[in-house]
Amino acid sequence: MMAAGPEMRASDGDRDKVASVLREHYAQGRLTVEEFDERLERLYTSKTYGELATLTSDLPDVDLGRLPAVPDRHPERREARDVRQAQRRGLTAMWATWGTASGINWAIWLILGVTDGFDFPYPWPLWVMGPWGAVLLVTTFFAGLGDKRNR
Repeated sequence: MMAAGPEMRASDGDRDKVASVLREHYAQGRLTVEEFDERLERLYTSKTYGELATLTSDLPDVDLGRLPAVPDRHPERREARDVRQAQRRGLTAMWATWGTASGINWAIWLILGVTDGFDFPYPWPLWVMGPWGAVLLVTTFFAGLGDKRNR
């Protein structure tokens, strides 16, 4: 097998390896955002090993196989954030269900009033909306307080 010279054409896999090296140097603070973006643009237009080599020539060698896995420094924060997001999605779904049911009840009330010669009945949808909305309001309020305590 021949040694790869600077004029030899590089493969997509070679470009991916150099991209990993650039990401590692960026993560270590050796490259600014602008430098990293510029080098990535040049990386994906590079055709030869020589062009790839110029992208990392001013950076120390990195053995990707020996890089330690970066531990999650704050797993409890990630878990708390996931719980808060699930809580928000749940609250949003509950309010959407309440709004849909309220809208349907008011539509029925309106149809009854219009078909009865604009003699609208007692606003009974309030009895559906009121207690349910009050429970949702209290639930939303206490869910918000829990959010602030867990931050």
